[in-house]
Amino acid sequence: MRAPNASQIIIIPARRSHSNHAEVARTIGIDIIAGRYGEGAKLPGDAELTLIFGVSRPVLRESVKTLVAKGLLSTKARVGTVVRERAAWNMFDADVLAWHLDAGIDKRFLRDLSEIRLAVEPRAAALAAERRSADDLALMRQAVARMKDQPGASESFAEADLTLHVAVATASGNPFMRSIGAVIEAALRASFVLSAPGDAREHDIAVAAHERIVEAIADADAEAAAAAMTNVIFNGLRRHGAAG
Repeated sequence: MRAPNASQIIIIPARRSHSNHAEVARTIGIDIIAGRYGEGAKLPGDAELTLIFGVSRPVLRESVKTLVAKGLLSTKARVGTVVRERAAWNMFDADVLAWHLDAGIDKRFLRDLSEIRLAVEPRAAALAAERRSADDLALMRQAVARMKDQPGASESFAEADLTLHVAVATASGNPFMRSIGAVIEAALRASFVLSAPGDAREHDIAVAAHERIVEAIADADAEAAAAAMTNVIFNGLRRHGAAG
């Protein structure tokens, strides 16, 4: 796995670890995700790593166990500690997502995130059209109103955008859909910041597209709600250049 080109990534610092073993796991995890340790690469031995991090062997081994549990590493007798293929990484793990933000989001990450969104969110919108309550609709409309009032290239716009998408997932009545949104919330927030409309015209287009989602849900039109959600996801991909 090659490290992403620096010109194609956006680094978004995530939360920091507090314990020694968590901080070591985070540092190694970021190195793996950034490509400094490629797929199939063997990590340095315990003696070298304890010197690098200034920790004891038990702390180092706890860090490695954490990374093994998250799918980033494997340990084998007479082989050592090896980086696993990206397909084995637990991308729904909160730490793994946070480390991606620290390592720098590239187009591949954004595309992968959009693909899982396309698999879930249009269906969530369709279900919301069938199951939404008056309170759900009020929350969605408040979120759209905040998007309308905020500059497109602002964190407040992205937060309102995220609030709307979470509200749709909640209104679907399916706890699995809501849980997926909660797990990838940090990645979604980062994605929305990156894909925020940069000028007045794009701002108005984005707000109108989100309004169509809400109105279709309010009209109990499942097909239109799904189509409007799909359109919003593809528009976001287009704005941050990850489509195709």
